[in-house]
Amino acid sequence: MANTVPVLNKTGQKSGEVSLSAYLFGCEPNVPVMHQAVDAYLANQHTGTASKKTRSDVRGGGRKPWRQKGTGRARIGSIRVPHWTGGGVTFAPKPRDMGKNIPKKVKRLALRSALSSKAGEDRIRIVEDFDLPEVSTKRMDALLRAIGVGDEKTLLVIREGSRELFLSARNIPHLKVTLARELTTYDVLGAETIVMTQSALGTAEEVFGE
Repeated sequence: MANTVPVLNKTGQKSGEVSLSAYLFGCEPNVPVMHQAVDAYLANQHTGTASKKTRSDVRGGGRKPWRQKGTGRARIGSIRVPHWTGGGVTFAPKPRDMGKNIPKKVKRLALRSALSSKAGEDRIRIVEDFDLPEVSTKRMDALLRAIGVGDEKTLLVIREGSRELFLSARNIPHLKVTLARELTTYDVLGAETIVMTQSALGTAEEVFGE
């Protein structure tokens, strides 16, 4: 059964109602799948470019510094051993792919579970489509407060946005803006409240729906 929620305008007043897709917002949250999706997302954020030189990569050190016995000094085979200054690094990191892939169906189930979890907690707000004529953090903050979002971590989901909208939002530390087609389980779970425009809701249901 679809869940009906009010549609708010920029002043926070109810201007209508909309039904949330039962498929996308009304499933039983699957915690292990959400964990798997978040783990894969974080793994894919690693660049995997860390690199250090091992003993074999460091230039020089091919000749034995001094003879094995008779000098009174400790025996040494190369000036590039790890415990000498300028030597190689023991177990040096090398560039590698740290990404993780999960099936598309699993990823979609995780997103549905996250959205359903927020819907079940009444943490989803639907607002009329809006745009800002100029860059104004003050206007963006006022709009969020008008619809009942204070200083809590908020994810604003839009269908498409202007440069002014993104610039107005970037100086609000508790706000993140994302496009509906780029919605992720990580972003949904990381926010306390999800604010979606009407057009973004339609795009999300079209892209991630049945």
